[in-house]
Amino acid sequence: MPSSTRDVRPGTPTSLGANWDGQGTNFAIFSAHAERVELCLFDDGGTETDRITLPEYTDEIWHGYLPGVGPGQRYGYRVHGIYDPHHGHRFNANKLLLDPYARELVGDVKWSASQFGYNTQSEEKDLSFSEIDSAAEMPKGVVVDPKAYRWGGDTKPGIPWAKTIFYETHVKGFTQLHPAIPKKLRGTFEGLGDKAVVDYVKSLGISSIELLPIHAFPDDDFLVNKGLHNYWGYNTMGFFAPATRYYGPKGLTGFRNMVRAFHDAGIEVVLDVVYNHTAEGNEMGPTLSFKGIDNFSYYRTMPGDSRYYINDTGTGNTVNTSHPRVLQMVTDSLRYWAEEMHIDAFRFDLGTILGREPDGFDQRGGFFDAVGQDPVLRKVKLIGEPWDIGPGGYQVGGFPPGWAEWNDKYRDTTRDYWKNTDNTVRDFAARFTGSGDVYDHRGRRPWAGVNFITAHDGFTLHDVVSYNDKHNDANGEGNNDGHNDNRSYNYGAEGETDDQGIVAVRERQKRNFLATLLFSHGTPMILAGDEFSRTQGGNNNGYAQDSEISWINWNLNDNAKSLQAFTKRLIALRLAQPLLHRDNWRDQMSVTWLNAGGGEQQAAHWEDAGATTVGIRLSRDDLKGQDGIWWELVVLFNPHDGDVPFVPPERAEGGTWTVELDTADDSATGRSLPGGQPVTMTARSLVLLR
Repeated sequence: MPSSTRDVRPGTPTSLGANWDGQGTNFAIFSAHAERVELCLFDDGGTETDRITLPEYTDEIWHGYLPGVGPGQRYGYRVHGIYDPHHGHRFNANKLLLDPYARELVGDVKWSASQFGYNTQSEEKDLSFSEIDSAAEMPKGVVVDPKAYRWGGDTKPGIPWAKTIFYETHVKGFTQLHPAIPKKLRGTFEGLGDKAVVDYVKSLGISSIELLPIHAFPDDDFLVNKGLHNYWGYNTMGFFAPATRYYGPKGLTGFRNMVRAFHDAGIEVVLDVVYNHTAEGNEMGPTLSFKGIDNFSYYRTMPGDSRYYINDTGTGNTVNTSHPRVLQMVTDSLRYWAEEMHIDAFRFDLGTILGREPDGFDQRGGFFDAVGQDPVLRKVKLIGEPWDIGPGGYQVGGFPPGWAEWNDKYRDTTRDYWKNTDNTVRDFAARFTGSGDVYDHRGRRPWAGVNFITAHDGFTLHDVVSYNDKHNDANGEGNNDGHNDNRSYNYGAEGETDDQGIVAVRERQKRNFLATLLFSHGTPMILAGDEFSRTQGGNNNGYAQDSEISWINWNLNDNAKSLQAFTKRLIALRLAQPLLHRDNWRDQMSVTWLNAGGGEQQAAHWEDAGATTVGIRLSRDDLKGQDGIWWELVVLFNPHDGDVPFVPPERAEGGTWTVELDTADDSATGRSLPGGQPVTMTARSLVLLR
């Protein structure tokens, strides 16, 4: 054990983490049940140079101030206390622990028996005690200078919700194969902030780029043993530190430069955050940070035997946001990313967890109350994934006012509808018009529902129309992982085909899906690459595929380029026309659903299981006379595999309709159609009339 003669002063408990003031660093860490906390300092080679007992304990915070210690100093903690798993305590000072508030980490977890608090060879399993020191095989925290970066005149874009379009992507996956990005920057924050990327995203019309998790996370040991990686990153071990695997030459500065580059282009940056669980798993998992600092406080444990964890996340543990200090850590982290890193919005993985109290989900729970009252967080966009696997875990529509939610009802219904599944038209109508049955309450707006056809988890758009079944063999789990309920269809051949008839139907269906998404009320989210037919070869669970299966291929064929241009056109239409980006249920919009005969849908039409060819007429008298703004439009949908005659309605003020878009015939654009006369809708097509 290294001795230390450093000057150690009491410091303050008010600022958690390692906070440099220009003269020295204050170290403060929460633990309600520890008996002693040691701060360990390391040189750049990883050798422990000092071990210092924090001298003060105030309000469950252990703290001390070290003059002369500043930016670049590497550190970790050893926390002493009882090892009593049955009562939820797993203290083991042989384990070097990451500071939950570390702003930067250096090094990776090098998996071995050392990271486990118990003897991995013992028959007693986690009831045994390990005396192996883990410091040499653990990352270290790094003291940072909070004023080292000058944001200058950076301004958050502040995109109105009604004009928000999310674009979900992955830092490495988007850039690794991009030919315009310098090779040394591919796979990094700096690569994502490259002008070629920013200009491309802006050219699409995207308002907000949403990044899969970038908080520090390890490659799980079971994946490493199979030669795979944690590609998605949903296994956080540090809520303040970026994942250094995405660092370029400029390190942490590169992340800020990336944010600045998107802001300069008027694009918001959204982080997918994982506060529901950590990388420490269940009772058999490693001790990396929280488990060794104060396991009983940080995690929800089973009543009656706290050896075991409540597993509402399906990942082994559940973060205990009912504890005030744990809740503080989450909100402190969010404020850090919003204020110091200039992030515009957060998407919360398994967000229902954050609303769980001991008696279950509560939309008036501590987390929601804390965020809703916070002067910083209540001003950023908050998007919940409104489900987990615990009791009552499905909470679509159950989040409080001010929140948006991923709407899987939209995904499932829209996929079923375009497969021409019977009895889908009534639900499709609700989804297309913003899911008012789910969100029109308590003053929530149409934008509260985030509509999507695809996301990182599941098939890409190309694969939705190319595969009947998942093909996940590369994941090493015998194709047993991933969803089986994909609601996809291959139209006659599994996977890629040279049959031009099948290819034509698939291309039309892609256009139908994208047009439906971007013409629907609610907030659309596009999976990056869907705009030009990215494929994962039928793999619907690429969580471990840090490979060409998941990386975006930028070599586009003619069909891909055509779809890309089509997507840009859809986005431009949506942003230009208020009828397509509805902001308020209480506006003056008239909504009328039409049957193929040209009349208004009646009860008998809604109840006819196979009558899925429908139209919708939208109008707002208050938009009349505004330059370039439509005050009336019609969208016709035909999901059938055969042509269907459809009678467009008479114009409200006489005259003809103009075809703005036909997913089956691009040459139809600009064609005039009289109302009240039948037209033939091509099989599986969508037509927009203005």
